[in-house]
Amino acid sequence: MEPAATFMHDFILALIPLFVAMEPVGLIPIYLAMTRAMDKGQKRNVLFYSVITAAAITIAFLLVGRAVFLALGITISDFQIAGGLILLSIAIVDIVHTARMVPGVPLTIGVGIVPIGTPLIAGPAALTTLLMLSDLYGFTATLAALLVNLVIVWLVFFSAEKIVVYIGENGALGVSKVISLLLAAIAVMMIRRGLETLF
Repeated sequence: MEPAATFMHDFILALIPLFVAMEPVGLIPIYLAMTRAMDKGQKRNVLFYSVITAAAITIAFLLVGRAVFLALGITISDFQIAGGLILLSIAIVDIVHTARMVPGVPLTIGVGIVPIGTPLIAGPAALTTLLMLSDLYGFTATLAALLVNLVIVWLVFFSAEKIVVYIGENGALGVSKVISLLLAAIAVMMIRRGLETLF
């Protein structure tokens, strides 16, 4: 397979699990609840801060996360199993709850940094998935997939009100459940690969 075709193959394989882990559609009800009382300018600021915060955290984690784990003596198999268990736990919680909890925070533009930027966008699921994808498909393809997903998050949040008009908040929550089920399947795959490497 040619280098360009190989890159596109790896990019697509990294793009989908990361989209599932970041779950922008499932975050729409929370985003709207936190920005409902804000004017357009404040909403733009929240959107800007949330995406910039998520980008800074995820890129930094992608760059130094592996080095930290190597310094601690954590192997790839260890991380695959532990990361898979974490993702599976997150997916199960999302599936069984009727809606994600909206943290009790003051409704200022600071919500773009916490909790929207982190831990909602750049949360445990996204960070764990990033390192797993980097190991499977390489740094470049994973970084490209991350940047595209951040653009998708921006577009989804920017169009959140229009999306809710079409699918409704219950529809967004329904999509969130399906995405969480896919996340659970990805988590099981990670655990399986970790166990296969060990044994």
